[in-house]
Formats: sequence, structure tokens, C-alpha cells
Amino acid sequence: MRILTTERLILRRFKHEDLDDFYGYAKNPNVGPSAGWKPHESRWESLEILKSFIKNKEVWAIVHKETGKVIGSIGLHNDERRNNSRVKMLGYALDEAYWGKGLMTEAAKRVIRYAFEELNQDMISIYHYPFNIGSKKVIQKCGFRYEGTLRQADTIYDGRVYDIVCYSLTREEYRSF
Repeated sequence: MRILTTERLILRRFKHEDLDDFYGYAKNPNVGPSAGWKPHESRWESLEILKSFIKNKEVWAIVHKETGKVIGSIGLHNDERRNNSRVKMLGYALDEAYWGKGLMTEAAKRVIRYAFEELNQDMISIYHYPFNIGSKKVIQKCGFRYEGTLRQADTIYDGRVYDIVCYSLTREEYRSF
């Protein structure tokens, strides 16, 4: 896994030592539900998920350079809605204390560059729930194109059903953005 850097961030593989920071933002009731996952209820729950992140070569810990703290995660995943290995789906979560500062946009742009320029992907997809305005802003600032809204697409952890708003960015669009 490549370590990626930006002006304010280091994107690196998760480590077991990140547990406290990870649990700190993952237990926040405003963070997980925005992405469809329930807030973590224990350090053990966070540890089990952290172990899967450590094994995954395309999930990065977002580290704030100034503090050295892990403030979020960002990853490239197979897009289960598309039957195409040349497409990756971008997903992320950020500690609420860092919302509205442009940090996720900074991290996302760096991962997008990596996906197109080093992994040679043809397209990146991304989705958000209609109520997640912060994610919508990140997506738009990164140059993604709106594809449409898939109605009643996701049933989340508590049984609620949400539409998902779908975007994509092709390699050609990335080059011209």
C-alpha cells in the first residue's frame, strides 16, 4: 500500500495503535449513520473493523499532519452495483470535529489521483444519502458527475430505507477537470 500525502494529511495503512482514534470518531452518532453504518458501541467492535482495514490494501487512515491523529478513513472498493473490475467506488468517513474544513475533499482528490494515475482505473463511482449534504459538497468539489438517484436502494443497520444519489468520474473527465 502506498502512503499518500497532501498539504495537511497523510493517508497510510491503518495500524492497531489507531484503535483509540478510530473508536473516537466511529462511536459518534453523527458519523456512521451518514454513511449507512451504526455507531460503534465498543472498542472491541472497532477493533474487529480495524483488523479488516489493516488487511485491506485500499483503505487508508487519514492522519492530520499537525496532530498525528487519525481523523478518518478513505478507501477504494469494488462497486457492487457495477459489474466492472475497472471501476472502483470511493468511500470515506471523517471525525465530526474536522467537518467543514476541506480535509475530506483534500483526501478524496489525492485518492482519485492515485486511482487514475497509478491504478489505471477507468472510472470511480461514489454514492451518498440525500440528507448527507457534506458528502455531496465533497463529491461536487472533486468533479464527479451526477448520474441519478436510485430510489429505495439501501436498507441501513436500523431498518430505515434510503435513496442513494449516484455519481461517477471517468478518467477522461478527471483529466479535463
